Amino acid sequence: MEFPKNRSRDLVGMGRLTIDMNANEINRPMEETRTFTKYVGGSPANITIGASRLGLSTGFIGKIANDQMGNFIRGYFEENNINTENVITDDTGAVTGLAFTEIISPEDCSILLYRDNVADLKISPLEISEEYIKNTSAVMFSGTALAASPSREAVFLAAEYAHKHGTKVLFDIDFRPATWKSKEETATYYNLLAEKSHLIIGTRDEFNMMENMESEMDGSDDKTAAKWFNHSAEIVLIKHGAKGSFAYTKDGDYFTGKTFETEVLKTFGAGDAYASSFVYGLIQGWEVDRAMDFGGASAAIVISRHSCSEAMPKAEEVQEFIDESVRKGTIKS
Repeated sequence: MEFPKNRSRDLVGMGRLTIDMNANEINRPMEETRTFTKYVGGSPANITIGASRLGLSTGFIGKIANDQMGNFIRGYFEENNINTENVITDDTGAVTGLAFTEIISPEDCSILLYRDNVADLKISPLEISEEYIKNTSAVMFSGTALAASPSREAVFLAAEYAHKHGTKVLFDIDFRPATWKSKEETATYYNLLAEKSHLIIGTRDEFNMMENMESEMDGSDDKTAAKWFNHSAEIVLIKHGAKGSFAYTKDGDYFTGKTFETEVLKTFGAGDAYASSFVYGLIQGWEVDRAMDFGGASAAIVISRHSCSEAMPKAEEVQEFIDESVRKGTIKS
């Protein structure tokens, strides 16, 4: 994938901006958990934070509540060198979305979302800067930004601006069932954005959701990739959890990602870490398989830690983890 050069920013995220409240009491159900630690959250926010930690020049397009939580998000972005000139403060009384996490065991984790009247879904097309998108190499969209108007229209306008100026459109499916009214509505809007995307990243289940109205699709990775290559896609990356990830390119190449052994604390955050590091590798000009390995290693680091955003590693740390895994022989193909 060839990214445009000489732009002000390498990557700009757009979509969900929330607060994660991660359980401090491990091995307990939510009902018995009494204390939580606060972090910035939301898939596109985590990916952008991860990309910035790795060394990319980043920014964000989004909306935050006019409250202490919104201030916390803006401040955290600025501490992590993420440009916030297009992070707009809401003036309608909308609130900051919350995500409470439950960590019963490494295999049994859940997330409780509060998404009523959230500020990030209030961003409108009139608040999208064409110049900002023109001056970035890639924009990473989150599927949850399509869940309601006016955010969904803002996303489609931003994608149009990206195509107009040669900016790459990256789509992290990020399917959260609780934010949608029906599977038909979800599939419709996800497919419309996927048609405009140069890179599509999702789990097998997420792609199945997008294909639920197409009888000819049978859950085959080959068929899924072929469908999107008829549109804008250059790379389709399908994740199968512990079984690894598989990437297809428009020119016919196929890659299998490696998995890394690690001490697992929780499962959430892995996908965001993977996406940030995979995109980092692509922007560096690496081959797809090397970028996938970098993504897999980053994911392994994050699932061994309590947070998602705060756990995002630096590039040197990821490479050291890969080197150590090679030395120990703990990499699985």
